[in-house]
Amino acid sequence: MVNIRSMPRASIIITTHNRPALLPRAVQSAQASGTNLEVVVVDDASSDGTAEVCKKLSGINYVRVETNQGVAGARNIGLVASRGEFLSFLDDDDTRLPDSIDAQIEALGREPQAGLIYGRAIYGTREGLPGKRSYPAECPSGDVFWKLMSRNFIPCGSTVFRRSCLTRVGLLDAASSGLDDWDLWVRISEIYPILSAETPVIVWRRSAPNSGQGTSQAAQLVSKSVRKFRNDWMKLPRAKSGAAKTRRLVWREFSENMTEHLIWESGRALRCGELRQAVRNLMMLPRFHPLTLMRIAGHRVLRVPRGGSLASLSTFSNQV
Repeated sequence: MVNIRSMPRASIIITTHNRPALLPRAVQSAQASGTNLEVVVVDDASSDGTAEVCKKLSGINYVRVETNQGVAGARNIGLVASRGEFLSFLDDDDTRLPDSIDAQIEALGREPQAGLIYGRAIYGTREGLPGKRSYPAECPSGDVFWKLMSRNFIPCGSTVFRRSCLTRVGLLDAASSGLDDWDLWVRISEIYPILSAETPVIVWRRSAPNSGQGTSQAAQLVSKSVRKFRNDWMKLPRAKSGAAKTRRLVWREFSENMTEHLIWESGRALRCGELRQAVRNLMMLPRFHPLTLMRIAGHRVLRVPRGGSLASLSTFSNQV
């Protein structure tokens, strides 16, 4: 018989691969972020001293896999191994802020129809120390399905979502590492309202073009995003039944977002001396809406207001 009282209320899943120096800080921050929670550490076939470091970390559920699964696959293993009613991810180089999980669970408790809550992320230094800026600047909430298809404004480690959501939408797409979290948020938001807390809940160690982090290869991630948008998201029941005007608008805003991201990352790559990476990023631009560059120039240079906002498609709003 399962002892219900011994079941953790929340589970924080940390995946790691060959970064033992970063892991203890992430684990300690996760443990300080709430009460009655478990920290599941998935060692994704590390070949260094990660296993020895994990043996010294008290109070964790350690799961070792012998064949590298990638971030999404390792997160799925963590989800299956976890027991909490509420779930959250944390990268091994990020940190959770104290008591933040408890505060988000309380907010979800006040809105039983909501499936997920997210907060802001503080940009961290290369050493993982908190900086002065945070994102997103705006925290949309409620019915954010169409808006979320066009832009991922939800920091991965800032979320808490109900385990019951996975029963309806399934696990992460293991073939989509790097945007597996975005894909999951889109699928959850198709069915559930989303809550936002306009307060920071994590410190995010931002990737650099030459950092080797999964999010540092902009062209590859954008290419994956385009395939996911066209082949999966636009075929979801709600998107498939959407008005033609709405579908065109979301593609246009997705194109603007991806184009701006590529231009920005190309500039960062050049500043880091990564000329080839900058060229690869810019070679992706022709894949998007043909008028995208003109519209971006109008918004950024001529201050032309953005027309046809996806925000007008929301049917309800929830913010805490």
